[in-house]
Amino acid sequence: MSHIRGIILEGYSHAGKTSVLKALKLLHAQEKSAERSVVVLSEHYSQVLNNVRGELRRLHRDDHLRLLQERVSMLRQLSDWADYLGPDASRASRGLFFILERFHLNHRAAYPDEPPREIESLESDLLRLGANCVLLTVSSERIAQRMQSRTPEEWKNKTEEEIGRSADEFRQTQSELRKQARLSIVPTLEINTDAKDWNAYANQIMALSGMQ
Repeated sequence: MSHIRGIILEGYSHAGKTSVLKALKLLHAQEKSAERSVVVLSEHYSQVLNNVRGELRRLHRDDHLRLLQERVSMLRQLSDWADYLGPDASRASRGLFFILERFHLNHRAAYPDEPPREIESLESDLLRLGANCVLLTVSSERIAQRMQSRTPEEWKNKTEEEIGRSADEFRQTQSELRKQARLSIVPTLEINTDAKDWNAYANQIMALSGMQ
């Protein structure tokens, strides 16, 4: 499906997904031949843990998989419409570019004991839609500093022990995401974001997706 392509941004909180997402949107908008149709779904439309009217709720495995399937089905329907219109139009007018945040790797890491068949079926659909995955990571020794620099107000009254526990959770989740990326059938590029060079990362990602 050459008329549709996209990027899936994965990574733990504070790894830089929001900053890279902003840079990607800006870079895509500046490309003259870029697709005019763009779908960007932040993690609030795909993550496992959600703030529902002030209450944190974790989706059951089946409910979360169904949620992801609905998002992919939406993209598939848009792609089918482009097929129906025919191949004569330019990529700019007919093409579709999408960005998804916290998607299949987030599901795999949250439910690592799930039989792989269903999530692999979803990943096959993502492949057919031209998806590439990018896993944003932070070096282990910089995790505590990154967490505190991103949201200083949240951490100023935390003890060293509390900060250490949160950093350990970051490391464990990041390790699980790496493991699941190796198991996934969607091609995954890992980018270390220690330097916080969001524009450089966005250029690297757009090159991966075939724009530059």
